[in-house]
Amino acid sequence: MQRTFTALLLVAGLAAAATLAADRATTVPLRSQPLDGIPNKIADMLTVEYAPGQSSPAHRHNANVLVYVLQGALVMGVKGKEPVTVSAGETFYESPSDIHEISRNASTTEPAKFLVVLIHDQGSQTMLPATAEK
Repeated sequence: MQRTFTALLLVAGLAAAATLAADRATTVPLRSQPLDGIPNKIADMLTVEYAPGQSSPAHRHNANVLVYVLQGALVMGVKGKEPVTVSAGETFYESPSDIHEISRNASTTEPAKFLVVLIHDQGSQTMLPATAEK
């Protein structure tokens, strides 16, 4: 029952992420795993693919977010820091307090695909508009 509830929360979070994405990024959930020895923490792993030129609106996560670029390149930027271009084989990190102001495919001709790991409190919504309260 716990796993079913966790899976439903993951699907709801991914649906919210898809709704927030400007052109609906392709999101594929890979795994949702309670973390042994860390009570009430979940790790979700998924892939996201941006079409050429695609971006997401400003948002934040109730999670520690680790990104690994599998294909192409992304322009990523959090409030208060200079945006960076992250290419295939490189990583990016967002803390739960970051506002992710820029998230876009760096190319207007090629897709970009990335692996995302979110570590969050059980039951929390993992992607919210930038204006949402934590």
